[in-house]
Amino acid sequence: MNVSAAGRPAPGRPAPASRRKARTATLLCAVAAMTAALLPAAVLPASAHTGAASSARTLVSQDPVVVVDCFAQAQMRPKEYLLACGDGNNRLVGLQWDTWGPASATATGIDMVNDCRPYCAAGRFHAYPVTVILSDPQAWPEHPDLRRFTTIRLLYTDTAPDPVPKDVTYKLVY
Repeated sequence: MNVSAAGRPAPGRPAPASRRKARTATLLCAVAAMTAALLPAAVLPASAHTGAASSARTLVSQDPVVVVDCFAQAQMRPKEYLLACGDGNNRLVGLQWDTWGPASATATGIDMVNDCRPYCAAGRFHAYPVTVILSDPQAWPEHPDLRRFTTIRLLYTDTAPDPVPKDVTYKLVY
């Protein structure tokens, strides 16, 4: 391969495959972050906006419950949900919500998991069909008059990514 003195490919030559994959992974993560940042704030109900009138409100069962994403944005019935906030190597996609209630929400979709072989930037994403159950709504500290789901349960309907069990529950910390 023709390489310049700085260790870069000569002009007109493609970058090595590993560099292209790393750039692609970085670009995809940046696009996901920008997309989430540009989503409308309309997913928050009127009760989530702070002000003198809303601060006196108390939670009622009709207030919607949200799920908070990696960017501290409230979501209702998201079509995608990033599970691996730090590196983007695990995300739920194609979510179709069967229910969204005051105590729980249930969806089916695909868990896209990077195998990180030989390392994450060079890894491949694999699709795992999954049922998603959100539960345990609690007051959201950043918006005390709004409740957010704090538990996510993943039930893999076929195989699960190794070494994850077919039924796994995580706390949502955002």
